[in-house]
Amino acid sequence: MSQFSVYYRLLPGKEALDGYIRIIQEKLPPKGKVDIITITDKQYEGIISFSGKNKEKSKQKPSQLLLF
Repeated sequence: MSQFSVYYRLLPGKEALDGYIRIIQEKLPPKGKVDIITITDKQYEGIISFSGKNKEKSKQKPSQLLLF
C-alpha cells in the first residue's frame, strides 16, 4: 500500500504546481509524508477503471476544476 487516501488537483501548468509544492512543504508536519505525482492530460485520458466486475468507460480530458 502506497497511501491511506488519495487527493488530486487539476492544475493549468507547472508554475501552479510549483506553488502548491511550496505550500505543502510549509504545512507538512515533522513526521508527515506526501507523495506528489504529475500526469499529463493524455495520460489521464488513458486511465482504466473497474467498479466491481464492470469496466468503466475511459475518462475524457479533464476540465480545469478544483477537486478535494
